[in-house]
Amino acid sequence: MSSFLAAISLLVPDYDEAIAHYCGGMGFDLIEDTDLGGGKRWVLVAPPGSKETRMLLAKASKPEQMARIGDQTGGRVFLILHTDDFDRDFARFKAAGVTFTEEPRHEAYGTVCVFRDRFGNLWDLLQPK
Repeated sequence: MSSFLAAISLLVPDYDEAIAHYCGGMGFDLIEDTDLGGGKRWVLVAPPGSKETRMLLAKASKPEQMARIGDQTGGRVFLILHTDDFDRDFARFKAAGVTFTEEPRHEAYGTVCVFRDRFGNLWDLLQPK
């Protein structure tokens, strides 16, 4: 038997703004955008080449959810994006207005840099050794 994480829910303030950021700015693929009625949509995005795990863009609908946009992990890095070309993606993200919180660094496990997406979530951009 085989198992994997199919999707991770990510709170966002607006579906279209989130699609524009992740797909337009960060180069992710829009996998699905299905209208569920009542203002809800099933929106899945994924980095190019990703075969399994997706991000489900979940529009916050209550004050408690709105308060957690960009801080679903209490200020810790939330998502780790592996890349096969750190310099390419670092440059592309900078050009798209992604905010890096530090300079790239070389660690025993690879080249890494923390960045903040448009909504405040912290990510690692990581090219493993």
